[in-house]
Amino acid sequence: YGFINTCLKSLVVEKYGEETWEKLRLQAGVQDSFLTFEVYKDEITMQLVDKACKILGVPADMVLREFGEYFFEFCKRSGYDHMLRTLGGNLYEFIENLDALHSYLALSYQAILFFAFPQEMNAPSFRVEKNEDGSMHLHYYSDRRGLCHIVPGIIGAAALDFFNIEISMEIVNQMEEEERTGKKEHIVFLVTQNPVFSYKERNEFSSSSQYLADSEKQVENQLNKEDLEKAKNTFRERGSSVCPVKKSHWKTIRGIITLGKGKLLRGFDPVYPKSLWIDTKTFCNGLPFHMVFDKELRVKQAGVSIQKIVPGLQTMGICLDHYFSIIHPEVPFTISSIQKFINSQFVFQTRREMMPESWKQRPMLELRGQMIWMESLQCMLYLCSPLLRTLHELEERQMHIADIAPHDVTRDLILLNQQRLAEMELSNQLERKKEELRILSKHLEEEKKKTEALLYAMLPQHVANQLKEGKRVEAGEFKECTILFSDVVTFTNICAQCEPIQIVLMLNSMYLRFDRLTTVHDVYKVETIGDAYMVVGGVPVPVPTHAERVANFALGMIIAAKGVQNPVSGNPIQIRVGIHTGPVLAGVVGEKMPRYCLFGDTVNIASRMESHGVPSKIHLSSSAYQCLKYKNFEMTERGEIEVKGKGKMHTYFLVRNKTATENEIMGRP
Repeated sequence: YGFINTCLKSLVVEKYGEETWEKLRLQAGVQDSFLTFEVYKDEITMQLVDKACKILGVPADMVLREFGEYFFEFCKRSGYDHMLRTLGGNLYEFIENLDALHSYLALSYQAILFFAFPQEMNAPSFRVEKNEDGSMHLHYYSDRRGLCHIVPGIIGAAALDFFNIEISMEIVNQMEEEERTGKKEHIVFLVTQNPVFSYKERNEFSSSSQYLADSEKQVENQLNKEDLEKAKNTFRERGSSVCPVKKSHWKTIRGIITLGKGKLLRGFDPVYPKSLWIDTKTFCNGLPFHMVFDKELRVKQAGVSIQKIVPGLQTMGICLDHYFSIIHPEVPFTISSIQKFINSQFVFQTRREMMPESWKQRPMLELRGQMIWMESLQCMLYLCSPLLRTLHELEERQMHIADIAPHDVTRDLILLNQQRLAEMELSNQLERKKEELRILSKHLEEEKKKTEALLYAMLPQHVANQLKEGKRVEAGEFKECTILFSDVVTFTNICAQCEPIQIVLMLNSMYLRFDRLTTVHDVYKVETIGDAYMVVGGVPVPVPTHAERVANFALGMIIAAKGVQNPVSGNPIQIRVGIHTGPVLAGVVGEKMPRYCLFGDTVNIASRMESHGVPSKIHLSSSAYQCLKYKNFEMTERGEIEVKGKGKMHTYFLVRNKTATENEIMGRP
C-alpha cells in the first residue's frame, strides 16, 4: 500500500533532506507521492530501497532496519499508537497478536479496494515460541523476499517503547517454507531481551536480591493488621462450610488478599464446574458458527447457522477438508499444521463444488476464528464468525444480520465498518484531490518560473516585478554608467550574398555566445537590432565597477566572435566594439511589448565609438579610458578623430586585461 512508500519517503526527507529524496526517486523512476489506500507494485518499494543503499552508501540490512524503526514511529504518528499499545501486556503477547492486527486492518484496507483488487493482499505472518532460558524464537513468513531485516527494527522499537526492554535479534535459520502451501520466505529469529532500568531502579533492584524469594512475606507484612483480622473472619464465615479441604498457608493469604482490601499480586486461578451446565442444542444455537473435528478431520459437531449454509455438515463424520480450505494461515489442512499455528487466527473458505446449487453463483463464505485443542477429547474446536466487511458482502451471500448470533460482535463490526468505509472513501477522494491539486500547483509553479524567466529576459527583474504588481515604473536617472555597442563588419555585403536562413543562423550563434557572457560579467543586455548588440553596466542596478565589467565583456566578445563563421568566406566574422561612459535616463517605454530603454547623449556617443571603430578592436572614449586607467587594463592611444555630430574626440583602444586569463574572461572552468 501507499502507506509503506509514504513512510519510506518521510524517513528519507526527515533524515537526509528533500534533495536526497528527489535524487532517490528519480533514480528509482517513481512518482513523488503515494496515496495511502492505493496498491502499488512491490517493485517500487524494492527499487527505492536498492537506490537508497547506493546513494547513502549503506548496506541493505542497515537501511531496512532503520526503516523498520522509523516505520514503528510513523505508525504511531499516523494514529495507530493506541491500537499497537493494547495488543499485549508483554513482548510475547504483542508479537503473538500481530497477525490479528493485520487481519483487522485488512477489513478496512481490503474492503475499500475490494472491487478494484478482489484478491487479498498477503501480509507477513508471525509465530513466536518461548524457550526455557527466557528467549524466544520468532518465525517470520512473507511472500516478499529480502525484507526480513525490517522485522528487528519494528520489534526492537516496540519492545523499547511499550515494554521498556532492549532486545537483540539474530537470524538462526532461513529457508523456503515447507510447512505452508506456496513458496514463502521463512526466517527464524532468536530474540533475547534485557530490562532497561533507570539508575534509581537499577540500584533498588540490585539491593534486594531476595526480592522474588521474599515476595510472599512482603505481601503479608504490607497488610493492615485490622484489615487482615477482618478479612480472616470473613473468610472463616464464608469458607468453612464451602471449602472443608485444608489449604496451605500461602493459599490462605491469597484468599485474604482477594476478599480484603489487598490486591492480588500472584495471578488468577479459575474455578470450573464439575459438569457442563449447558445442553447440546443450546450450545449449537448459541454458537451458530462453530465446528468440532478430530485428528482425522472428521466433523463431530457444528453450529446451526454453519449447517444451514453448508448442509453437508449435517452428516456427522464427514471430512472437514472436503467442504473447506484454509485461506489463512497458508498451511496444509492437517491437524499437525493447525496445532503448530494454533495461536494464529484461522480463515476458512467454503469449497464451491461442495456448496448447494443456490450458493454456486454467490461469492464463497469465509469464516474467521480461533482454534482450541481439547486434549481430553483429542478434538479441535473452531470458534468462528462469518468474515464479512460490509453490508454489500452480506447481501451478496444472501445472508442477514439475524443469521449472526446477537452476542457476536461481527454484527456491530459490519455496521461500524460500513460507516467507517464511507468515511475512508471520502478521505481517499480528498487525498486524491489533494494530490491532483499538488500536481497542478507544481505545474503552475513551473509555468510561472518559465514566464518569469521570459519576462526577466526582456526587462530588469525589479522593473518586471513592479509591472506585475500593477505599479507605474518611473524613469530613473543614472549619473554614471558604461554603454557598449557592437556590430558585424561588412554585414550588409554578407546579407546580399547569403540566404536569409544563413544570416539568422549566424546571428543566433553569435548572440548565444554574447548572452552567456552577459551572465558571466553581470552586465545588462538592452537590445539587439539586426547585427547591433547593446549592453550597459551600472544600469538598472548602480555598481562602481560598471566600466570594468563592460570592458571584460568586450574582450570576451572579440574572442567569442572568432568562433562564429562567416557564411560567405567561411572565415571567422569580425566585429567592431565601441564603449563610452556617462550619465543616462532609463525607463520602460510602451504598454504592449514594453522595453527598458536608455536615453541621453551617452547612448549616442557609445554608438559613434562603435561606428568609428576598427574591425576586431575595442574603441574607447576618453571618459571610458579615465574609468579604466588604473584598473589593470592595457590600452593604447588612437589620438584625435573626427566624430560625426561631435567634432574632434580623443579616443583609445582597449587591448587586454593584465590580470585575467582568457578562461576567466570567457567564464570557462
